[in-house]
Amino acid sequence: MSEILLAVLAAVWLIGAWLRVYRQARFYQIEEYMNERYLRWMLGDRSRSLPSRPIAAWILGLAIGSLLAEAPNGVVPQMVIIIAALVAVVPPRQHEFKQAFAATARMKRLLAGAWLASVLGFAAALAALNTIQLGELNFVLAFAVSAIGLIHFLAAPLWLIAGNLLLQPVESALRRRYLRQAADTLDQIKPKIIGITGSYGKTTTKNFLRDILGVRYRAYATPKSFNTLMGISLAINRDLADDYRCEYFISEMGAYVEGEIDRICQLTPPDIAIVTEVGPQHLERFGSLDNIRRAKYEIVKNLPADGVAVLNWDNPYVRAMAEAGYPKTIITVSRELTAEAAQEQGITWIASEVKATLGGLSFTATHSSSGERALITTEVVGEHNVTNLLLCIAAAYHEGIPLRDIARRIRSLQPAESRLVVKQTAAGITIINDAYSANPKGVVSALQVLGLHETGARLLITPGMIELGDLHEAENRKLGLLAARYATDIILVGKMRTQPIVDAIHSTSFDRSRLRVVETLQESVDWYQRNLKAGDTVLFLNDLPDTY
Repeated sequence: MSEILLAVLAAVWLIGAWLRVYRQARFYQIEEYMNERYLRWMLGDRSRSLPSRPIAAWILGLAIGSLLAEAPNGVVPQMVIIIAALVAVVPPRQHEFKQAFAATARMKRLLAGAWLASVLGFAAALAALNTIQLGELNFVLAFAVSAIGLIHFLAAPLWLIAGNLLLQPVESALRRRYLRQAADTLDQIKPKIIGITGSYGKTTTKNFLRDILGVRYRAYATPKSFNTLMGISLAINRDLADDYRCEYFISEMGAYVEGEIDRICQLTPPDIAIVTEVGPQHLERFGSLDNIRRAKYEIVKNLPADGVAVLNWDNPYVRAMAEAGYPKTIITVSRELTAEAAQEQGITWIASEVKATLGGLSFTATHSSSGERALITTEVVGEHNVTNLLLCIAAAYHEGIPLRDIARRIRSLQPAESRLVVKQTAAGITIINDAYSANPKGVVSALQVLGLHETGARLLITPGMIELGDLHEAENRKLGLLAARYATDIILVGKMRTQPIVDAIHSTSFDRSRLRVVETLQESVDWYQRNLKAGDTVLFLNDLPDTY
């Protein structure tokens, strides 16, 4: 009987570990299967790496079992420890997730590898235990098995990493084949490749440029935020394998470390490179703004000598790229310089007479050397989009599209998903959805758009900005000061993370009774649905991934 109970105890802990591996897999997937990123997330909060309930249940089971160790029926302590193990491994109730778990072929392989590593590890620990002479000490043996089980359960994140390492040769081979397939497809189609990078503005600029080029050419842009090497290859293999009509391939290139854009450029070597901004987005991963600049400059370095660089002169880090003098053809844009200053500096395109209203943006785009100009109007909001549009105008004009045709197409452009999208609910409440991400420059534009709504309440809902490294507190304090200026009501999501915003707001004359701090986004949604009315406006500024 004792051996059966010990086997049941071992099975409970093993199955519990498998369930924990499965639940952790979604976060491993969000961190893009990168061990270092996943471990940093896991170790960033003690409740993730050392959850309280399993440890408390194990200790309680051990305590009660030890008190019953001398009971006439020797199975009672073992039963207590089994019950404690069941309590420990039952998964806690999960809140609603924003990003659905994707059971991809790679994830299925990873789970199989993780479970195999888990079984091998558990079996090795039990085999080692079997070499220890414990005699008939059933309770001690049950305690030892349960201790191994608890450690095994808590080590579930390591089993994911072990599974990933175990499958590395397989994944590497599949990756090489997948990349070869994508490269062969591009080689057969031979489109002109436009690469776009920057700390922010990549996706919006990519979508705008795709639609503008569509006036004359067949243009394809990587979908959504597919901006990693494998994401881009997936888009090519899925969407272009049997379509030879593509004349322009627009490749959004993202990076978390230096060298990533280099690798993307090997797959999609750009003929034209566009750099939107260099800023502190993902600063905690890069370490410094100069590291970010070097990483983004990789797209320019990978241009051929006769390639074209389209650069945002207003950003000092991007300006340095232009001043480096490579390649020969460098097109610069500015929405900050006057016409006179632009001519002195040799800027190619400038925006002047910028106006931002509830109906959208308008400005005059001028080609400095020829003097050609056009009034640009669009329903897209947010003054930062003037720069994004100028970059698109510069690239499309260089590719032979007349300025009047570009201006006509811009009038019908729409913002990218969750990037300053303005809609009205059936109840008459205006929703400004800028939930995709937030950065120090974008929050200024977003809050200015909120401030344009002069009738009714103006509610800001935000968890603040993240991944800003040493600038986290300073930049979020700036956000707080701006929020106090443009919003009439503020709801912050997450007490600890938003404390710098709270401190900044409290330093102003903002009515503290109109500031609320909640723990979940749903609480803020419930509040606005109960309290806002027709004519009011709510800005959703940033929405953190499930790993936060």
